[in-house]
Amino acid sequence: MDLLRIIAAIFLPPLAAFLTVGFGLHFWINILLTLLGFLPGMIHALWLVVKKKG
Repeated sequence: MDLLRIIAAIFLPPLAAFLTVGFGLHFWINILLTLLGFLPGMIHALWLVVKKKG
């Protein structure tokens, strides 16, 4: 499941955020970051996935 989240974080950051935290605050932050620029959304999603893992 973690591999799926990492792949989703690279290609669809909001999906990875949703799979990690649900419809929480970080999901909405990720939507905003992705709309402002794809790279910030991707970095945030990867951070969420790695943070939850450890």
